[in-house]
Amino acid sequence: MRLEGQVAIVTGAGQGIGEAIALTFAREGAAVVVDDINPKTARKVAEDINERGGTALPIKADVSNADEVNMLVEKTLDQFKKIDILVNNAGIIKLAPVLELTEAEWDGIMDVNVKGQFLCSKAVAKHMTKQKRGKIINIASIGAHIGAPGSAAYAVSKGGILQLTKVLAVEWGKYNINVNVVSPGLTMTVMAEYVTKKLPNSQGIDRLPLRRLAKPEDIADAVLFLASSESDYVTGQEIIIDGGTLAIHPRMTKPTD
Repeated sequence: MRLEGQVAIVTGAGQGIGEAIALTFAREGAAVVVDDINPKTARKVAEDINERGGTALPIKADVSNADEVNMLVEKTLDQFKKIDILVNNAGIIKLAPVLELTEAEWDGIMDVNVKGQFLCSKAVAKHMTKQKRGKIINIASIGAHIGAPGSAAYAVSKGGILQLTKVLAVEWGKYNINVNVVSPGLTMTVMAEYVTKKLPNSQGIDRLPLRRLAKPEDIADAVLFLASSESDYVTGQEIIIDGGTLAIHPRMTKPTD
């Protein structure tokens, strides 16, 4: 298996894309720390992995809280003695016009989506720099590339993740730590249900070149590549997984007639 003997932390792994990543990593031989703010969903995913013959440890940690992030890392090291892979997947969304968006809502999104990835990466890198190797994969969004109405805080947070990825890749390359980012398009998750209710025209499956929304497993497969040895010379890069969404000219009603 591609990740045999590796230890991975996946944040926000209690459902959706994070759950798919955790299950994929376990299938490929990694021991997985399933982190989520919701202990019930974290425990459920970990139990699923363990029942399938894998190895998983559920931990409840709020990625926007430095003390809880440090606890997450310490518990992982206590249990598995090392950390080879970090997937910064935890994220939240709030769609609202700028004039209706509150300061608290803005801060909440920035705290989880940007500060959370900063805190987790920094805490894990303290260990990875000593072992002179590691893979960090951040999850952003194609929202970082477009100006969708009501998405100011979310889009800015995801754009920040793209820049954070580049800086970390440059600073930590000398330690043989690869830092990359995956940007999904609309994916079949609870978050996508929220987005399509707030923005009814966002789904538009008939406009996508691949004619379907992404499945969480589509994202997990790209993350697996970046976590494996097959991507050892890839760092500071973004992989966009959107079914061709960003390739479409905005004036086109369909990708092809």
